[in-house]
Amino acid sequence: MHADVLVVGGGTGGVAAALGALRAGRSVILTEEYDWLGGQLTSQAVPPDEHTWIEQFGATASYRALRDGIRDYYRRHYPLTAAARAKPDLNPGAGHVSRLCHEPRVAVAVIEALLAPYRGAGRLTVLQPYRPVAAETDGDRVTSVTVERPGGGEPLVLTAPYVLDATETGELLPLTGTEYVTGFESGTDTGEPSAPDEAQPFNMQAVSYCFAVDHVDGDHTIDRPAAYGFWRDYEPEFWGAPLLSWRAPHPRTLEVVEREFTPNPGDDPLAVVADQRRSGGDRNLWTFRRIAARDQFTPGAYASDVTLVNWPMVDYFEAPVIDVPDAAARLAEARELSLSLLYWMQTEAPRPDGGTGFPGLRLRGDVTGGGADGLAMAPYFRESRRIRAEYTVVEQDLSLDVRGGKGAVSYPDSAGIGMYRIDLHPSTGRDTYIDVPSSPFEIPLGALLPRRTENLLPAGKNIGTTHITNGCYRLHPVEWNIGEAAGLLAAHCVEHGLTPRAVRNTPRLLQDFQRTLTAHGVELRWPDISGY
Repeated sequence: MHADVLVVGGGTGGVAAALGALRAGRSVILTEEYDWLGGQLTSQAVPPDEHTWIEQFGATASYRALRDGIRDYYRRHYPLTAAARAKPDLNPGAGHVSRLCHEPRVAVAVIEALLAPYRGAGRLTVLQPYRPVAAETDGDRVTSVTVERPGGGEPLVLTAPYVLDATETGELLPLTGTEYVTGFESGTDTGEPSAPDEAQPFNMQAVSYCFAVDHVDGDHTIDRPAAYGFWRDYEPEFWGAPLLSWRAPHPRTLEVVEREFTPNPGDDPLAVVADQRRSGGDRNLWTFRRIAARDQFTPGAYASDVTLVNWPMVDYFEAPVIDVPDAAARLAEARELSLSLLYWMQTEAPRPDGGTGFPGLRLRGDVTGGGADGLAMAPYFRESRRIRAEYTVVEQDLSLDVRGGKGAVSYPDSAGIGMYRIDLHPSTGRDTYIDVPSSPFEIPLGALLPRRTENLLPAGKNIGTTHITNGCYRLHPVEWNIGEAAGLLAAHCVEHGLTPRAVRNTPRLLQDFQRTLTAHGVELRWPDISGY
């Protein structure tokens, strides 16, 4: 099969990449390993992590269309109360992590609607579920990518002038021989204040299997997981408490703090204002990532709130799952950890009334589209393989402590903007959180260009960041912007017979492309604001 642009991976960045290339008039093949498109937003069940100003600025026009579409879907199809329906900035879950906490399936529906006109026109082919298994190259160019269904079957050979790697872990990089890095870089090489003295390529952020729960009458306790005894007794040396407990380090201060857990607390969901500049919002775990607040729906529509469990206790940092021979076994352990947390909450967790266990907690695998065990259908990867890029974003480019009032470095080749704290979860080298302030930053086009491979572009968390700066370039609106810029760049190069390297390194061509980005609603510069 052939198209103008091949996008391998249908996550947040992959969908944005496909939409960008399609809007620019190109034909696209989009592949995805799981049953849902959307990645972080959907199959990984991670409500959007967004910055303080997301309702006003700091995102591409198409990302705004996605957010507007999610709210509109609720207004059209859900039994909202009149007050919730009238709220312009409707937050269906009234979660504290984001101003738009929603059920994953709604994002799936909106993404499918955004792509539907191009499917109907015959310019978009979606191959699902398919994953890449091989690639062919000729010198510095990728000539084909082979994909097959996860269960086997006849493989498909896909070709295109431009190939975009939008997989969650940069799977095309080793398949195509494109140079890449993993884990911590050396501070000696990068000059980053938070980097170790020596490189640690297998020291990577935790992965997590998220899941949704509600709390209703009855006993909904799952079967005791096989590894429950191990995880119940497990206490990481830097944690200050058992992993399965309400106590954990505060990401920003590392002080061991007690979280609250009160199902269906009866709070006023219309009064919730999610603002991570003021607080991470995780003190009350039930409302932290709540995706359905029952009091925003007509009485009786929801028997309970629904909350999404993406909490410190499901972070699996025992071992890396990238470039290791036993990745499947390690991911199975991560699933066991998540199930063990649920079982602990149902049977042993301390309650505010002095009792133990919340047997009314009910696993909502129907909400996350998960498999037989009810967890999210895909693991949440916070960190990917990352290209060795023409330009690598380093901590001192955007750290608020380093940059101060100057703001982040402004790149002549900006291809978008983003904002998030440098937020690194515990990692496989037994490092605790690194969570420090950053300045609103730009996405340099050079970070999307491999040093050698000519027609492969990253379209997600696999761009030229370091382990440290990946911590703020990995969230939903930034990944969307990265993917959209990659898709528009590929389309631009096909249309004008250019190479990405020529576009970046020729001032006139760069200006032309940046005008194209702006015309498509991609913001290239921040207004004068400070970070947090």
